[in-house]
Amino acid sequence: MPLEPLSQKEIEDRLAELPGWSLQGDRIARSYRLPSHFAATAMVVHIAQVQEELDHHSDLTLGYNTVSLTVNTHTVGAVTKRDFALARRIEDLAPGHGAQ
Repeated sequence: MPLEPLSQKEIEDRLAELPGWSLQGDRIARSYRLPSHFAATAMVVHIAQVQEELDHHSDLTLGYNTVSLTVNTHTVGAVTKRDFALARRIEDLAPGHGAQ
């Protein structure tokens, strides 16, 4: 079954369950602040592992002590349930890296 774009209401409802995430155009986005560059780098590697596992990849940016990402389903050109599955996994791993 092909993925379908989520409605604005569905996106808003799902974002309410993911504090810190927001809608930016046709993507959901979040930035994290971490205690050090090493912690931020480790989180990027962990996110990359999850993305490979889900076969769903975001735009991921590493700063000195920050990690930022934007997520959408490129083949659909919109936000889908796959994007929220990835966001949820990232939210679950973030505290282990000291991310805020």
